[in-house]
Amino acid sequence: MTDIEFDHLVVAAQTLAEGINFVAVRLGALPQAGGKHVAMGTHNALLRLGPREYIEMIAIDPDAAAPPRPRWFALDDPRMRASLAEGPRLVQWAVRTDDLDSAHARAKIDPGTVHPMTRGDFRWRITIPDTGQLPGGGLVPTMIEWAGSAHPADTLPDVGLRLAALAGEHPDPAPIRATVAALGLSERLKVTYGQYPRLAAMLRSPRGLVTL
Repeated sequence: MTDIEFDHLVVAAQTLAEGINFVAVRLGALPQAGGKHVAMGTHNALLRLGPREYIEMIAIDPDAAAPPRPRWFALDDPRMRASLAEGPRLVQWAVRTDDLDSAHARAKIDPGTVHPMTRGDFRWRITIPDTGQLPGGGLVPTMIEWAGSAHPADTLPDVGLRLAALAGEHPDPAPIRATVAALGLSERLKVTYGQYPRLAAMLRSPRGLVTL
């Protein structure tokens, strides 16, 4: 079975400055500048969660050209834009694997088309739905295969943050649970019934236990 591990959390924001402030205030740690995703017209900042784990704050880059397709993480969706106008929020989680094609085939809910991506010195392959929407409302993880041994968390300072637990709610939880189980991640994400899709992460931080 392909080894699949937690990689990072994705916090979306109307602007990157808002995303950085949102995370810094709640967690008591300042995110580091990341870079630009030219193919998606976005930019990001990062905060280490531990060895090869991090939080990504992401927003539309106002200086970038709009891509010829919907941006990832539903950033072009009017409902998402309206939500982010009220404040940043956790929208997705990502896992990594050394065999993305095999992991993709195991998913019961399609996580999206596999795309090659770059940011600075980093190269990776990632699943992105053609519609730009969040698979499973953000509960089905984005899948990543990093090229080489370099990982974004490697150069980030350890600020004492660790992921304690992930939980999700969904109006139709059975298919979500089946996909998570097929990926060997049932112990990582617990999914219960809820009126709307919702992802929550409990973190150990310098300010104690904090939920995003």
